[in-house]
Amino acid sequence: QLQLVESGGGLVQPGGSLRLSCAVSGFTLAYYPIGWFRQAPGKEREGVSCISSSGGSTKYADSVKGRFTISRDGAKNTVYLQMNSLKPEDTAVYYCAATPYSQCPSLAGTDEYDYWGQGTQVTVSS
Repeated sequence: QLQLVESGGGLVQPGGSLRLSCAVSGFTLAYYPIGWFRQAPGKEREGVSCISSSGGSTKYADSVKGRFTISRDGAKNTVYLQMNSLKPEDTAVYYCAATPYSQCPSLAGTDEYDYWGQGTQVTVSS
């Protein structure tokens, strides 16, 4: 059974940092690209970043480029999202998801991702 579990969310002041983790089980990262998405209250879920199954290719939404970094640890079967210079508009529930595509799909949609975690809340506020 494929399972993804996010952790690392919390309350942080503007300009601060958080590192989210996505621990996967039931499959290996070597076969599934992993994406990070977020959903703020009253808004649609949006793509934030994705890392390929090899780890050699990444994608970022324009809103987080230069501030967020996605990475993976194959030995721990875990994907990370390092978030720096956080802004209030980054406040959302963050989800990780796995896709059976060979490469990261467009971050514009969610249909290509078959397996989702339960989400972790990130709140950026002073």
